[in-house]
Amino acid sequence: MAITMKVMWAIIGCGLVTWLSRVIPFVLVKNFDLPKWLIRYLSFVPIVIMTALIMENIFTHHAGSLPTVNLDNLLATVPTFIAAIISKSLIVIVVVGIICMALIRLVL
Repeated sequence: MAITMKVMWAIIGCGLVTWLSRVIPFVLVKNFDLPKWLIRYLSFVPIVIMTALIMENIFTHHAGSLPTVNLDNLLATVPTFIAAIISKSLIVIVVVGIICMALIRLVL
């Protein structure tokens, strides 16, 4: 499939918008001192994002009924969570999660 100039400009434009939306906040905040309440508020953002990602993968949404538990993901989450508490190392957490999911898919 040949890439036309229109598609190429769309890709470049999307990349530029994505890059700018990630860089501009850092450039703007670098020159200002944020209030302590805002820094405290923003400190909870990573926790909230991780909780949302974990819950989304543990529970499966069905329109018109209650969510169901995805047993495979739940079983892999428990040892991964324990590894996170013990090690506090991102690489350990990722490796434990991958190994747990691989073993669960191998067994189940």
